[in-house]
This record gives sequence, structure tokens and C-alpha cells, in this order.
Amino acid sequence: MSARLRITPPADYLFRRDCCSYGYFLLAPNVWDPATRTLTRPFLLPGGRAHAQIAQPSDAPGGAVTARVDRDLDVADRAALRRQIRRMLNLDDAGVAGFHRADRRWRRAGRGRLFRSPTVFEDLIKTVTSCNVAWPSTITMNRRLCEVIEPAFPAPGQLARRRPQTLRSRCGVGYRDRRIVDLARLITSGRLDMQWLEDPATPDEDAHRALLDLPGIGPYAAGNMMQLLGRYGYLAVDTETIRHGRAVLGFAGSDRAVEKRVRAHYDRFGAHRFRSYWFELWAHYEAKHGPAWTWEPRTTGTQFTAAKLNSD
Repeated sequence: MSARLRITPPADYLFRRDCCSYGYFLLAPNVWDPATRTLTRPFLLPGGRAHAQIAQPSDAPGGAVTARVDRDLDVADRAALRRQIRRMLNLDDAGVAGFHRADRRWRRAGRGRLFRSPTVFEDLIKTVTSCNVAWPSTITMNRRLCEVIEPAFPAPGQLARRRPQTLRSRCGVGYRDRRIVDLARLITSGRLDMQWLEDPATPDEDAHRALLDLPGIGPYAAGNMMQLLGRYGYLAVDTETIRHGRAVLGFAGSDRAVEKRVRAHYDRFGAHRFRSYWFELWAHYEAKHGPAWTWEPRTTGTQFTAAKLNSD
């Protein structure tokens, strides 16, 4: 038996463009198929794990998004799956029109939404695995977390019970082992409220401060988590940002000097700083290897960062 879910997106939503808008669409358990323009992955639902293939059959802005699921879904499962897909595809982002007013460059292209994970916790762990490491290693860590612990991506309770040494030896997370377990235990103990972080009523400054207090979350990770929470007023500065500042924006000087100029450059976009920065960076990647929805996950998908592209 199987089930089918139909979701009505915003009128400007184009699945292939907006799903393939941030690198996490290439990380396990997500499987993007450029030939069929579908995203397949398992989800953890109240009734257990379920695999879903997500698509936009019309391949046109505003067309219905469908999810074909490998088992029957009861009411609770349907509600949970709908909620997770809407979060992952950023369908409830009410700030796109405001972004286009702040930065008109992206209005015609329709850029505005960034892909993320079905849950804040998955985004948090994916962010930790993307720090201080090359992109292929991030891919490997996420694949191993799914292979060793949970195919639909480990839940907080599953990671909280694990020994850090297991994550290090079997999942290849290195020094992140203890931090990942500590983050999971903060959530299972109730000391970290993910709903509070995601609640629009929580001031950005409070959310950012709380993120910086978490184990393994430094300035880059906090900035990245802010955009994954739908808070785009913060930059996530890393080596890619510095490279972008030099190669695309033409800034010269030390890394610190370039970072300062990059931050000043995007200040004019206010609450949409990250979006303006990210779509510039993403456009640079796509200029090298074509639209992201055409990328083969095992080839281009492992090489899309500027460090790899510039070495071609």
C-alpha cells in the first residue's frame, strides 16, 4: 500500500529551482535525481519511517507539489509529513517579496527561498558537520550518520544515547563527536527548545545569542543556523565568503580586511543580507557547472564549492 500527498505552494514556487538552492539538498538522506527532477528521502513520522518522492509534476511556478509515499499514512502521519515537507521547501517563507524589494536583482529569476531540512535538529547537525572541513567530508559524515544510526537522519534521542567514540569511529565525525552528543542531550533534556529558536516572536538577537552558547556552534555556524531558521539578517562567513569577496566582488587585502568589506557590502540589504550574499555565491557556482538541478550528486554535487571549481 502507498499514499500520495498534495501540497499547494506559493504562486511563485518552482520546485527544481527552489529545492536545489542550498547545498544541503545534496546531503543524505536526500537523494536528488536530475533526470526526473525529484527529491527522495525517508522521513521520521509518528507511525514510523516512511520514504517519500517529492516532485512538481507541472514543472511550472505555483504547480502542486506531490509526495508519493511507500506506505499508508494515518491522520497524524499525514500532518507530520506535510509539516516537514513545507519546512524543508520553505513554502511558508513570507519574506520573499520583501527580499525582492530590497534586492531587485533576484526578482525576475524568482530566487528567494533556500532549501533546508525537515527539522531544525537535522539542520543543526548538518551545520556542525560543515564546519572546518571540505565539502566531500561533510557529504561522507552525513551519509554515515544515516547508514549507522538512522536512515531518515538521526533524531535527538537516537544520538543522545550514543557514545561519542561510536560517532567518531563509525561515522567519521572527528572532533565533533562529543559536540553532537551534547547537542542531542540538550534537546532531549528540555534545556534547548528548538520551537523557541524557530518562533518568529523570538527576537533575532536572542536566537543568535542562544546559538552561540551551544557546544560546537561558533560565529559561522550560528550565522548559518540563523538563515536556516528563516532569519536572514546575519552572514555566515567562512573561507568561501572570503574567496567570493576576492574573486567576485574584487576586494583585496588580508582575510580580515576582505571580511570587513564583505560585511559592509551586504549591510545595505538589512534583514535580507544572507539571501543577497548566498544567491550571488550560488549564481557563481551555477555559472561554472550549470543550474543546480542538473547536477549529478556523485560528481558535480561533490565539487560545487569555489575551491573545487577554481581548481578545474
